[in-house]
Amino acid sequence: MRAFCRICVVLAAAWFGSCPASAETRVALVIGNGAYVNTAQLANPSHDAEDVATALTRSGFEVIQGTDLRQADMQNLTIRFARAAGKADVAMFYYSGHAMQYNGVNYLMPVDAVLTDEADLKRFVRVDDILNDLQQAKNLRILVLDSCRDNPLAESLKRSAGATRAASIGRRLLKVEAPLGTIVSFSTQSGQTAADGSGRNSPYTSAFLKHIGEPHEIGDIFRDISGDVYETSGKTQLPELSLSIIGKFYLNGPVSVTIAPSAPQPAPRADPCAAAEAHWKAADAIGTIAAYEDHLARFSGCSFANLAKARIDGLKQKTALAPAADAKPAASKEFDGKWDVSVSCANAGKALGYTRSLTATIANGAFHAEDADQAKANWLAIEGQIQADGKATLSARGTTGPSAYTVNNAAPGSAYAYTIDAQFERTRGTGKRNELRPCNFTFVKR
Repeated sequence: MRAFCRICVVLAAAWFGSCPASAETRVALVIGNGAYVNTAQLANPSHDAEDVATALTRSGFEVIQGTDLRQADMQNLTIRFARAAGKADVAMFYYSGHAMQYNGVNYLMPVDAVLTDEADLKRFVRVDDILNDLQQAKNLRILVLDSCRDNPLAESLKRSAGATRAASIGRRLLKVEAPLGTIVSFSTQSGQTAADGSGRNSPYTSAFLKHIGEPHEIGDIFRDISGDVYETSGKTQLPELSLSIIGKFYLNGPVSVTIAPSAPQPAPRADPCAAAEAHWKAADAIGTIAAYEDHLARFSGCSFANLAKARIDGLKQKTALAPAADAKPAASKEFDGKWDVSVSCANAGKALGYTRSLTATIANGAFHAEDADQAKANWLAIEGQIQADGKATLSARGTTGPSAYTVNNAAPGSAYAYTIDAQFERTRGTGKRNELRPCNFTFVKR
């Protein structure tokens, strides 16, 4: 199953305590929201939250857990967490579900959220408020947002705000810069989408679960998570990681043993990686292949070397693909023209089945079909790029018609979105809807 963009943000303060890790008070709030009432449902958040809660319990956290939370329940848990964080040495917040940004503010969405105008944003949870709650913890603060999914309800807010409003409305979360003493990790590059995965967990959460229990320094753990996602995705999903930590912190070991020296100890050797972090920040801000290659030349054996290599590979891949995209291979033009689209959805639970028709245009392999009147209920638009071999992943978005034909009996005019796996062959094509209910698509060239 495909899903939308996932973003992960982690903030960590430096640890200055000398007591063993077992003496720390650790608290975590873990939330997974997927059973949305008024927008696309998500399959993985409940699984991700359950598995992360189990992993954190093994690492000594007292876990407060919630799944598919409505507005009141979500607010109650965040209040409970704020009180617990004030008494903790280590506090972590993990969230999986829909999120969005409006006018520079990031919001997390409860499952019963409605978004008809900006006043409805008061029903959401502000990420800034969560960050403020986390700052009460004494030694280490961690925020994980496995979210920033491409939120179709943002389209409703755009329409209500109007084209002339000077409002910034985004389906994805804004990047969070890392202040001193923090780690910030996105599950993919800013503005890019990340795969939901075909298994129980998302690729990023799978990597998080794999590494979070290891007895390594926390900065190294998140570097390993980023590298794991990049490799397992076939180098198509590159997490964005920024570290600004003083000192070291271990969630799981290593065991510290202090031995009284019997003789004067030799002066420690200079750390060849001492300046690596500062240089990496400068190179990453420039963001060119030359800057990353310079970092590799100076600090090839240090913490950011693998991430520098990944950045170089990603930039080279974009450069290699750019001419091909501009050239628009002739093979993709064989599908160009007018097409008739037939949508057939079977009964799904209490939702009745239906059929509908659209007219599509394909130009240079770009597919586009849309109802003429976007303001009417039961509006639908489908778009995507057809590859030279005829394969395509199309994105559909629209608003619902009569409630009897919708899953969960959504009110007419409710926004929704889903994806379609399609295959085109000369003058015909077929497709299947991926999310929420079974639907088949037939494409016939005129």
